[in-house]
Amino acid sequence: MARTEHYNNPNAPKPNSIVVAVTVFVQDEQGRVLLIQRTDNGLWALPGGAQDFGEYIAETAVRETREEAGVEVEVTGLVGVYSNPNHVVEYNDGEVRQQFSICFRARYSSGAPTTSDESSAVQWVARDGLAELSIHPSMRLRIQHGFVGENQPYIG
Repeated sequence: MARTEHYNNPNAPKPNSIVVAVTVFVQDEQGRVLLIQRTDNGLWALPGGAQDFGEYIAETAVRETREEAGVEVEVTGLVGVYSNPNHVVEYNDGEVRQQFSICFRARYSSGAPTTSDESSAVQWVARDGLAELSIHPSMRLRIQHGFVGENQPYIG
């Protein structure tokens, strides 16, 4: 399903849904962050997705990282909560979703980066390699907060 990101756009369509979703900030032993290139918009992003019925939110983070990136992780903390009402995602089926995403910090357990239906590329990216990648500003914010590693999570 195609998606269009509207970020601080006064002409964006009005949202008609909010979905509990996660992103996952995980680093390898060299300090690189795991990123996927999304198949729905071509942008690079942290792995993540929507919570399913019957699962704890931390289970969502583990499942989505496995499904999208082929990597097993253990959730260790919280990077932040991202709920900017000026960031909506428009899908080609008519859904317009207001952003609501919990970004978890996780520890790499096992597995090698592997693509999926939702990821055309998966790789560990060094901090100095992020500038050359096409990453949405809201995702860059999460990645930046993940690298900072503050004691208190971001709430915004």
